[in-house]
Amino acid sequence: MSAHPQNASGMQDHLVRPHGKDRVLKPLLLEGAALAAEIERAKSLKQILITSRETGDAIMMGIGGFTPLTGFMGHADWEEVCTRMAMANGTFWPIPVTVSASKEDAVAIPDGGEVALVDGETGTLVATMRVTEKYAIDKGLECREVFRTEDPAHPGVAMVLAQKDVNLGGPIKVLSEGIFPEQYKGIYFRPAETRRMFIERGWKTVAALQLRNPMHRSHEYLAKIALETLDGVFIHQLLGHLKPGDIPADVRVRCIDALVKGYFVPGSVLQGGYPLDMRYAGPREALLHALFRQNYGCSHLIVGRDHAGVGDFYKPFDAQEIFDKIPADALETKPLKIDWTFYCRACRGVASTKTCPHGKEDRLIVSGTMLRKMLSEGKEPDPDFSRPEVLAILKEYYAGLKEDEKVQIKLNGISTGEAMNK
Repeated sequence: MSAHPQNASGMQDHLVRPHGKDRVLKPLLLEGAALAAEIERAKSLKQILITSRETGDAIMMGIGGFTPLTGFMGHADWEEVCTRMAMANGTFWPIPVTVSASKEDAVAIPDGGEVALVDGETGTLVATMRVTEKYAIDKGLECREVFRTEDPAHPGVAMVLAQKDVNLGGPIKVLSEGIFPEQYKGIYFRPAETRRMFIERGWKTVAALQLRNPMHRSHEYLAKIALETLDGVFIHQLLGHLKPGDIPADVRVRCIDALVKGYFVPGSVLQGGYPLDMRYAGPREALLHALFRQNYGCSHLIVGRDHAGVGDFYKPFDAQEIFDKIPADALETKPLKIDWTFYCRACRGVASTKTCPHGKEDRLIVSGTMLRKMLSEGKEPDPDFSRPEVLAILKEYYAGLKEDEKVQIKLNGISTGEAMNK
């Protein structure tokens, strides 16, 4: 197979190849008659309720975002991914993709038996699974290796500790994409779709901008740096569960639309969303973000300060440094590393420590967490935090929150005044 084959429409495909040894997308989502038949068959199977994180992982396997996975990992893959960031067959993978069940449910599943995986929150039938393995894990090991901590205050650690007692391994058939296609129509794309759109736009090199916060001036700056040297930017935001106090996806979509419409060259940016929950695994999650963006067709992942981090669990640029510690051929998608950015009043624009010679008295640290904190407390953000159209949308959102919907937002030990002048 050539490195850059033609796609179905006959257009030459110069995008990075999908992850895995075969270099082809492997979606597990059934369609048509096969889907209808499997849904009917699933009615007779034992149901296993799964979490939103597990649902998101299953959907990503369904649409090919987690190519080349064929199901939830067994013990050997789990252990190798935790300790070596590679599956048992040598395929690079940075974070375990597992599903768990109670001891009672696990005992009731015969070896090689099949189960129906049902989203525990929505009741949606997500997938069927042939259980080839049942195993217990050392949750402490997974937390230490993946999150670099066992502190239950870390939201990713809390997810692992909350998992049920027995992991189930085996191949799956995905039957639903959940709420995402309908709720996020127009931005929810499968990897095959984004690849086609990139090709149609004539993009060969594409930078993915990972978002879980509304776009502020630093995000805008990062995207425009990428556009100086690459063909396009794919603003790819998380649509699954966040931690309390984060901005809902529909509000972020409106903010991005306003920013792209007013401040980017038409046709240079594509907005999309993906169905995962945040794990807040910092460096390891940055690698996962690059891996599945490779499946979406992105040649680069923008990695700035504190990518996928939370609290003080990681240093600001740990997520950049980890890319230098993996094998050179582990990923085709490469990091676009950008230094600490801020708005400089002397420069009269967004800059970084590599480009701005001025002191901290001129610098406004532009932080999504800081912006959320100020708005949630009814304070007026500095107008240089974000574009006025974005601030107007966010003010409207916070003004509409009820008192019991408001969450106190902490700043990793930095006060508002310190962050404004850092």
